[in-house]
Amino acid sequence: MQQLTSFLSGSWQSGRGRARTIHHAITGEPLWEVTSEGLDLAQARRYAIENGGEALSKMTFVERAAMLKAVAKHLLEQKEVFYALSAQTGATRADSWVDIEGGIGTLFTYAGLGARELPDDVLWPEDELIPLSKNGGFAARHVLTAKSGVAVHINAFNFPCWGMLEKLAPTWLAGMPAIIKPATASAQVTQAMVKSIVDSGLVPDGAIGLICGGAGDLLDHLDFQDVVTFTGSAQTGQSLRIHPNIVKNSIPFTMEADSLNCCVLGEDVTPEQPEFALFIREVVREMTAKAGQKCTAIRRIIVPQAQIQAVSDALVARLQGVKMGDPAVEGVKMGSLVNADQRTDVQEKVDALVAAGCEVRLGGKADMQAAGAFFPPTLLFCPHPDESPAVHAIEAFGPVATLMPYQTRAQSLALARAGQGSLAGTLVTADPAIAREFILGAARAHGRIQILNEESSKESTGHGSPLPQLLHGGPGRAGGGEELGGLRAVKHYLQRTAVQGSPTMLASVSQQWVRGAQVQEDRVHPFRKYFEELQPGDSLLTPRRTLTETDIVNFACLSGDHFYAHMDKIGAAESMFGERVVHGYFVISAAAGLFVDAGVGPVIANYGMENLRFIEPVKPGDTLQVRLTVKRKTVKRQKTADDKPTGVVEWAVDVFNQHQQPVALYSILTLVARQQGDF
Repeated sequence: MQQLTSFLSGSWQSGRGRARTIHHAITGEPLWEVTSEGLDLAQARRYAIENGGEALSKMTFVERAAMLKAVAKHLLEQKEVFYALSAQTGATRADSWVDIEGGIGTLFTYAGLGARELPDDVLWPEDELIPLSKNGGFAARHVLTAKSGVAVHINAFNFPCWGMLEKLAPTWLAGMPAIIKPATASAQVTQAMVKSIVDSGLVPDGAIGLICGGAGDLLDHLDFQDVVTFTGSAQTGQSLRIHPNIVKNSIPFTMEADSLNCCVLGEDVTPEQPEFALFIREVVREMTAKAGQKCTAIRRIIVPQAQIQAVSDALVARLQGVKMGDPAVEGVKMGSLVNADQRTDVQEKVDALVAAGCEVRLGGKADMQAAGAFFPPTLLFCPHPDESPAVHAIEAFGPVATLMPYQTRAQSLALARAGQGSLAGTLVTADPAIAREFILGAARAHGRIQILNEESSKESTGHGSPLPQLLHGGPGRAGGGEELGGLRAVKHYLQRTAVQGSPTMLASVSQQWVRGAQVQEDRVHPFRKYFEELQPGDSLLTPRRTLTETDIVNFACLSGDHFYAHMDKIGAAESMFGERVVHGYFVISAAAGLFVDAGVGPVIANYGMENLRFIEPVKPGDTLQVRLTVKRKTVKRQKTADDKPTGVVEWAVDVFNQHQQPVALYSILTLVARQQGDF
C-alpha cells in the first residue's frame, strides 16, 4: 500500500507514524495508508497566508470569479478520474454525479455570481450610503474586505468533492486561501481533485492546501483572522467549537452537522392522489441515494394515522425492489456504506432504535462478516413518537428511516420540530393552507423546507439536493451554520466594517460614487467615452425642460395611461395632489431625452433601471433638470476572442425641479464598449 500524501507549503508530503487504512468499500481491499503525523502544520498555515493569501487578496472579485470558472472547466474535463475513485467508496454513478458534477457546478454558480454582482475591486461596499447628519456632510457605508488568515475546512466522508468545492468557491471568491482536511474514509477522492487543481496552475501557489489524516495541532496556531468550517457529526463539531484557541481568539466557526430530517405527508393526501406517489418516491430516493449517507437524508417519515398502513406497504414494496450491490454491476441502484466501521455504527444505531420501541418493517440487519460494507434498506415503525425521544435523537447514518403517525396537524408540527434543528424538511401536500401552516410552525427548526406537490415535482431537484443559491445549514442540532445561500456564504470569509466620513471620502474609499460626493465635469459628453475613460464621479448636468399639459395629453395617448391623476381635472383636484400631475414614467422618459447623446458611440445598450423612486410630484409648468453621474463600473469578461469587449456602467440619475428638489432618483445600467479586450 502507498501512503496518501498531503499537499502543504507548496509540496506533496508524507506523514510519519501511526497510519489508518482506507479500504475499498465493495471488496474490502486495503487501498491507502493515511497519516499526517510529523507534518509542520504551523508552517503550512504561514505558507498559505504569505503566498496564497497575498496573491488572492490582490485579485479583484471579478478576477477571482474568472479563476473559479477556469478551475470548474478544468475539473469537468477530468471528471472520469474522480468517478473511478468515487466508486471505491461504494457510490453509484448517480451518487457520484451529485458529488463530482454537483460540486463543480457550485464553482460555476459562484463564478457567475461574482462576475455579475460583485465589484471589480478588492473592496465590496455592502450597502448604499447611510446618512448620519442633517445636511448630508457625514455618512457611512458598510464595506467588506478580505481577512488576512486562512480558511480551514474540515469535511465529512460522504461528499469528498462537493463538500470541498462548496466551501472553496466562496472562500476563494472572498480572497482567502484554504487548507482542506477531508475525512479519511474517502480522502483519496479529495486528494485526486486537489492534485488536479494544483497541477492545472490555475490558482496561486498556496491558495490550497490538503491534510490527509488528522488535523493535528493546526487549530492551536490559528488567530482571529482565520476561519474554521466543519461538516460532520454533531458530537465532533461541538467538541471543535469549544477548542480553547477558537474560543480564546473568537475565531469564526461554521458548523454543518448531520440532522434527523423529516418528510411529512399532509393530511389532505390520500393514496389516490398523485402527491401520494410523489411522497413514496421522495422517501425511497432519500433513503437509498448514497446508501443513505447524506446529511440531508430523510430519517423521520411523519404520516397521518389514517395513512400509516398504506404508506408502510408502499414503502416496503418500493424498497424491496431496490437492488443493492456492486455499483459496477448493471441494475444495481444502491451501493454500500463507505466502510465496515460505518456499517457497525449503523447497526448499533438501528439496534438502539429497536430497543427504544421501534418495530422493524424491512431490513434491520447487515451481514457483519461480508467483505463489502453493505447495509440493507431499513424501514422502522415507531407507534408512539411523542413518547419515544430516541427516534428524534438517534441517527443511523445509512439507508434507515423511521415511520411515525400523527393525529392532528399540530402534532405533525411538533414532531417535525422534535429533531431539535434540521438541515432540510419536505412537506408533501396539495393544500396551500396546510403549506402555510407548516411553514409558520416548522420553519424555525429548519434551514430549508421543500413543499412538494404535483406541479413542483416536474422540476423539483429533490428534498436532499443542496443548491448553491440557497442556504445550506440549519439551527440547533444541524449546527447553526449558514453555508451557501448565494453571496451570503462569501461574506463569512470577509470582515464587515462600518466606515464613517464625508460622502466624498466614502466615494474615494469605495471607488464608487455616492450621492452628495464631489463630481467631475468636462466638455465631452460621458456617452462619448469608452469604458476605460469613464471614472466614478464623472458627471453631466443637462439643460432644463419645462413640462406642460400638452406633454401629459401626448404621453397619455402614446402610452394608453389615462389614470385620473393625470387626465381627470376634477378627480385630480380631489386627490392628494390637488391638481393634475405629470406621469411618472414620462418624467423618466423626459429625463432620458435630456441626458442621452443621440450619436453613435461607445454606449451600446441600456441594461436596465434599478431603485426607481418618485420623490415629489411634477405638475404642469414645472421645469426639470437632470444630473447623470458614473456610480460604478464592472468589466464584462469576453467568452471568446470574437466577443466585443465591453463593461457595465451604473449611472446615478437625479431628476430635480426648479426648486432644486429631487423628483425622481434611480440608476441605469449601460453596456459600454471597451477599447482593449481580454485576449
